[in-house]
Amino acid sequence: MKFVFIAKHRTIWPVAWLCEAMGVSRSGFHAWLNRSPSARSRSDEVVGQQVKASFMASDRTYGARRVWRDLLADGIECGLHRIERLMRLQALRARPRRRRLPKDEGDRQIATVPSNLLDGSLRPRGRTRSGSPTSPTSGLPRAGSTCQLSSTGSRAGWSAGR
Repeated sequence: MKFVFIAKHRTIWPVAWLCEAMGVSRSGFHAWLNRSPSARSRSDEVVGQQVKASFMASDRTYGARRVWRDLLADGIECGLHRIERLMRLQALRARPRRRRLPKDEGDRQIATVPSNLLDGSLRPRGRTRSGSPTSPTSGLPRAGSTCQLSSTGSRAGWSAGR
């Protein structure tokens, strides 16, 4: 990383100053500059091209694990972490999966609903103490009373306390 920084900034400052500031020798920098790429970096170039080709062939949907399996099927021996690193260096990220509702095929039967549900068949079952018909709000607790949730036994529900 030090040599890369020096190579990038040697047009701005003298190499001797940069090498002294970074704590490396000038001869080491120039040896690095003229050295051929290592076997690993050459191999990374080749595998990186195949990773990109597999990724593009999948319409940018494959992640590192699927690209790795694809390369193994092609006979390229490499590790998953290497594929992850190469994809990260090339900024290859799989598109997220679109989560949709299933398509409506229209094969369901539509239930017909009668035109008048309230045809008068719903009548109050009883009368209150005063003799008047039961009102829709007669089953609700009175103002100021307490309601408790009962969950004992097999039935659960509200009970009104007075």
